[in-house]
Amino acid sequence: MSEFPKAGFFRRLASLIYDGLVVIAFAMLTTVVYLLIVQGFISADLLSLGEHPDVSAYIQASPLLYGIRAALLILVSVLFFAYFWTKSGQTIGMRAWRLRVETPAGKLLSWPVAISRSLCALCGLGNLLVLVDFKHKRALQDLICKTQVVVLSKEENKKVYNSLD
Repeated sequence: MSEFPKAGFFRRLASLIYDGLVVIAFAMLTTVVYLLIVQGFISADLLSLGEHPDVSAYIQASPLLYGIRAALLILVSVLFFAYFWTKSGQTIGMRAWRLRVETPAGKLLSWPVAISRSLCALCGLGNLLVLVDFKHKRALQDLICKTQVVVLSKEENKKVYNSLD
C-alpha cells in the first residue's frame, strides 16, 4: 500500500497539459515521417497523387492512408504514456508535478496494464471522474485498470528521477 496521498484533479490536469505538449511534438514528428514515407511510395510509382495537389491532400482524400495516419498517432500517444508508466511510473509532466501512477501495492505498471490505462483515459477525459470521487480520487482509467496516482514527496520524486540514470 502506498504511503503517499492520492492526486487530485488539478494536479493531474497540470501534468496532462505538460504531457500533451510533448505528445503533440511526437505527433508532429510522426506526421512528417509518414508524409515522407508516402512521398517515397509516390516517387517509386507505388502510389499516384492523381488529381491531388500534394501528399497531404492525397492522404486526406484516401480513407486507407488517413486511417493509417490516425492509427499511428494513437499508437504514438499510447506508447508514450505506457513507456514512462512502465519505466518509472512518471511521464515528463508527472515528474514536474511529483505524480506517480502505480498499482495499489505501490508497484510499477506492466505493459498490458499501462496500454489499457492509456486507452481508458479517453484523451484525459477519464480524469473528470476524480471531481466526483472525493474519497478515493480515482479517474476512470484508475477504476478500470486498478491503478492509482499518488503525489510524491520532493525527496521521493528525486529518488525516482535519480534511479533512471
